[in-house]
Amino acid sequence: MSRKTKFLGLAVLSMTLATGPVISAYAAGSDNPSPPASDSGSSKGKKAKKDKSSAIDDQKFLAGYRSAYTTIYDKHDYTAAIEQLKALGQDDRADVANLIGYSYRKLGDYKVSQIWYERALKADPAHVRTWQYYGLWQVEQGNRDQAQYHLNRIAQLAGTSSDEYRSLAAALEKPPGTGLVY
Repeated sequence: MSRKTKFLGLAVLSMTLATGPVISAYAAGSDNPSPPASDSGSSKGKKAKKDKSSAIDDQKFLAGYRSAYTTIYDKHDYTAAIEQLKALGQDDRADVANLIGYSYRKLGDYKVSQIWYERALKADPAHVRTWQYYGLWQVEQGNRDQAQYHLNRIAQLAGTSSDEYRSLAAALEKPPGTGLVY
């Protein structure tokens, strides 16, 4: 093997190892939850349903959400994060359901994870991070056609330059069966 070939191989390996954390960072999203999906089905005559929680409750929710986010992405304690997220009492929020699904996926419980991803998309069909995470779930399950569908949804919702799109696109570029978990 020539010196140039060895160098090229080392460069490719280095780039592969270096991009792993970048892809993880793209997948992490934000520790600020997006607002709940608006109820487009309300009629003009009806007063819009107001959130029952006060500003104090909202602050408690944000603090709890951020704590769970840290538990997931910094501590990698997915079981504790699931408990924290469920304790928020807002499982019907897309951000909460998505992180619960993510945590179950990281624990290897793909069936329960799928239920939570679908619950998140039911709460907010335009929740880009759920399309991304569920797309990564599809890649891990070997469902590349479904993952491509998720990628197309992300492109429609957030564009091809979004972090979510790039993260899922990078996962789809990897050869099937590489055993990578996202």
